[in-house]
Amino acid sequence: MLKSWMVVAVVTLLVAIGGSSLNSSEDLRWFNRLRRPQWLTFEAAIPLIWTVIFICGAWSAVVTWESDPGTIKTWVLMGFYLGLEIVTISYTILLTKLRSLLVGTIVGATGTVLSALLAVSVWSVSQSAALLLVPYLLWSPIGTYTTWEMLKLNPPHR
Repeated sequence: MLKSWMVVAVVTLLVAIGGSSLNSSEDLRWFNRLRRPQWLTFEAAIPLIWTVIFICGAWSAVVTWESDPGTIKTWVLMGFYLGLEIVTISYTILLTKLRSLLVGTIVGATGTVLSALLAVSVWSVSQSAALLLVPYLLWSPIGTYTTWEMLKLNPPHR
């Protein structure tokens, strides 16, 4: 029998790998050429930050699943986790494919709102699962604000 952590890990990896495979080297080159705010000195750490956030999110999903297994509420919450991951992964895809920092800002803000709604929804099932979403809740507004600032620095890329 498959363990909950195995299912969550496989789904998380499939969505992340599938999403990242949609970006071409040209898309990433376009993004890398954009101007950044001077205060953005931590850009090299962003992949590590998102890795930690995804691990915490997946762990949160496992804790939620194991706290109330097999119920309709848990399945709905698993769908919510999946939706949040898809929105998060779609940030880079949509931003680069559409060449639009405005779209990136909107997707980032959507992820922030969805993560807050998920944390509130999960709280009644498991407070520890909700607390594992705190890294997302803290980082997502920073990433969204950074994209907003980049929008101002790169006006043709609205």
